[in-house]
Amino acid sequence: MRADLARALAAAFLAGEWTEAGMVAGGWSVLAHKRRWVRPLARQTLELYPRPPHDRPRELATVLAGLPAADKAVGADRPVAQPVAGTRMLTNRWGLPMLHDLDDLGRFLDLRPAELDWYADPRGWARLTGQPRLQHYRVSHLVAASGGIRVLEAPKRELKGIQRRLLDELLSLVPPHDAARGFRPGGSVRRYAAPHAGRPVVVRLDLEAFFASVTVGRVYGTWRTAGYPEPVAHRLAGLVTSVLPLSAWQAVPRPASVHLHDAHWRLGRRLAVPHLPQGAPTSPALANLSAYGLDVRLTALARSWGGRYTRYADDLAFSGDRGWGTGTSRLLDAVEVIVRDEGFRLHPRKTGVMPRAGRQMLGGLVVNDRPRVGRAEVDLLRAILHNCRRHGPSTQNREGHPAFEEHLRGRIAWVAQHDPVRGARLLAEHAAVDWSR
Repeated sequence: MRADLARALAAAFLAGEWTEAGMVAGGWSVLAHKRRWVRPLARQTLELYPRPPHDRPRELATVLAGLPAADKAVGADRPVAQPVAGTRMLTNRWGLPMLHDLDDLGRFLDLRPAELDWYADPRGWARLTGQPRLQHYRVSHLVAASGGIRVLEAPKRELKGIQRRLLDELLSLVPPHDAARGFRPGGSVRRYAAPHAGRPVVVRLDLEAFFASVTVGRVYGTWRTAGYPEPVAHRLAGLVTSVLPLSAWQAVPRPASVHLHDAHWRLGRRLAVPHLPQGAPTSPALANLSAYGLDVRLTALARSWGGRYTRYADDLAFSGDRGWGTGTSRLLDAVEVIVRDEGFRLHPRKTGVMPRAGRQMLGGLVVNDRPRVGRAEVDLLRAILHNCRRHGPSTQNREGHPAFEEHLRGRIAWVAQHDPVRGARLLAEHAAVDWSR
């Protein structure tokens, strides 16, 4: 069956009464002649869809083209009409704003149809242009602690406002898996690390290019799972994904270490197709939701081994009993299979197996007994504050922080969050410094 005929028949079926007679009448209305094969096509459609799929007309058109009765339509005339069937949400398990079609989405975002198309960019104009003023993202890069290059794509003011609204009024209502402990209400590094405190063996792994690995197809699937019809889900996916222009990628330097070149090449491949941009306010929440299947499977794997699993963004943590020390390689192999199957990749240089005899670190916290900041960090802060009192704060600001006093206070707050006693002592030393020097 021709694709245009399948689309016309799907729209005609959905626009009329969802019965065999109603669908046959609708099907005949888009054909030049009353074809006999329309009746068995309607009957076979009803067997697959007892209720009309008003939220997925494209899926229906694809299914129609593959039904046995459609074989009779080979060589059929072009449709004489192209009806348009309205879409609507059929499920809304999380009480999201009801957006039945693109008109509803435009009104929700206070955008005219042309503006919605401009920001969602369904034809890829802004994504392919080499002119920065026509692009929706400002691109920059920085060198990570590992030596790898991190590419940041920050949405411009107008698009950032749209994404912030989608985050606050839509995504914030959809719960991620319980194992996801970051970028969610009540989430924190402490909640990520605490389940593994005092465990004989802790395993830490890292996902490579987490945001860039989330494709537009996954994002679209997330919006569909939320209940939004196909056209709305497509526009929403366009509003929160980006493609890095070739000219912008060419301006990104390669890592200094030759060992990181392969990962850098893979990053370029990921950024060249629609993906979650690192720098958009919606990306962390969407990455969490896109990793729901990963979290389900890794949680089940950990439990089958008698262990625990949590995730903070791209950091994966497992912990278990002493027996893990001799079988960890099999666990890591199983984790890698699941991670690849879910569309992600483990960072080959960031896997750590930590027995309790050594220091167990997760998210910057030592978890051998309870989550706390390492003694080395506390001692360093104490030494800096001591030297600030003796020699003046300006002598200790070696990295040139514009607000050095607030910078140190933030580091002290991080310690106090996990160790109130040590935090209080550091805060007292901070207060004793003459910050005017």
